[in-house]
Amino acid sequence: MTKEPLHPDETQRGARDKRGHWRPSDLIDYAPVVAWPPQPRKLAKWVIGGMGWLPWPAACAAVAIFFWIFLTPSMATMETFAVGWIAYLLARNLLLVLALYGFMHFRLYIKKRQGTAFKYNPNWPSGRNPVFIGGRQTTDNMIWTIASGVPIWTAFEVLTLWAFANGIIPYVEFSEAPVYFIALFFAIPIIHELHFYLVHRLIHIPALYRFVHSVHHRNVNPGPWSGLSMHPVEHLLYFSGVFIYWIVPANPVHAIFHLFHAAFMPAIPHSGFHELAIDDKRTVDVGGHHHYLHHKLCECNYDGHGLLPIDKWLGTFHDGSDETEERMNKRLAERAKKQAAKKSKAKTPA
Repeated sequence: MTKEPLHPDETQRGARDKRGHWRPSDLIDYAPVVAWPPQPRKLAKWVIGGMGWLPWPAACAAVAIFFWIFLTPSMATMETFAVGWIAYLLARNLLLVLALYGFMHFRLYIKKRQGTAFKYNPNWPSGRNPVFIGGRQTTDNMIWTIASGVPIWTAFEVLTLWAFANGIIPYVEFSEAPVYFIALFFAIPIIHELHFYLVHRLIHIPALYRFVHSVHHRNVNPGPWSGLSMHPVEHLLYFSGVFIYWIVPANPVHAIFHLFHAAFMPAIPHSGFHELAIDDKRTVDVGGHHHYLHHKLCECNYDGHGLLPIDKWLGTFHDGSDETEERMNKRLAERAKKQAAKKSKAKTPA
């Protein structure tokens, strides 16, 4: 039985411009994590209120704990590299990606359960574009994710679990330091945020952008599969954050959580939708506008829009307003003018 499409009212939260692109009424802002004076009530609402920040990493942590206990080989098995357990982890991770990314894509882009309601770009991903493998954005995204992203993620997991099993890296049990063990779970999203920002700025260096990061940025109208659609070099850099547990004492479940967080969270801000509809009246704000603007404009919003307002600190934050875009365009125009003048001067004979 085919379900009727949902019809949530997007006009209560934003409006569409002349080209049909939807923009939320509320400007993008960061949580008051480092605000002064402190704003505990506002912070608590952001962390746990409604569908706040906490449910996403909490769900990821719960999945990681479940998989560590029930769906990860024993430490004794992982002491030695063997095809069997490595292939098992690869298959496990692939099935997870197919389940999450596939479900979101099927619901939003194949069944189109909520049509274009809350979709930033009213157009659907291109089916005839030569910049994508096979001319199709979704096919291209799936190939990069499955052929590069999942194997590289699994390779980092295999290497790290093998190192834990052999006592090469510091290992902490819950019974030894329960407070530290739990606190590290809360620190992991921040660790990932900082690592993501540093890697992201690195691959925006012109040479790396052209040959590496441009693969991801082809998706100016992203969908869920765009989240992990990256060049292999970017996958190597992106998942390398797990190496912190080669230095910082941790448990294998922390490393698994870190990798799961890195692997699954991109599906949300790359969904292409500001809110996901539960039914005609209830929606979930997935906070994708911050990163959507990065894909659209490229020169802003490099951080993960989590706990730390790094872009705001460093002057690269775009809050979604026309005024911010005017200032950004002016800054970029001045920079281009200076670069052109420098090139012209270099070509002028002495």
